[in-house]
Amino acid sequence: MKEFKITYFFDELHYVRRFIHMESQEKAQQLVASERDQYITFTDSRGIYHELHTRDVRVIQISEYHRIDKTVKM
Repeated sequence: MKEFKITYFFDELHYVRRFIHMESQEKAQQLVASERDQYITFTDSRGIYHELHTRDVRVIQISEYHRIDKTVKM
């Protein structure tokens, strides 16, 4: 599984990020397309619950995310 970062932009200053695990970017894109014009809910990495209607989103970006383990000391 790969991890993908999805960013929902409402305007130039306001956005919400969501992280998902999928087999490929194509599958992540299919998920985002299937959620178009409906409410979605998720909890972010800080434990904050989000409920948003994708109709209100202006731009959605999807990118593969390579998480860095910050617990390992160099």
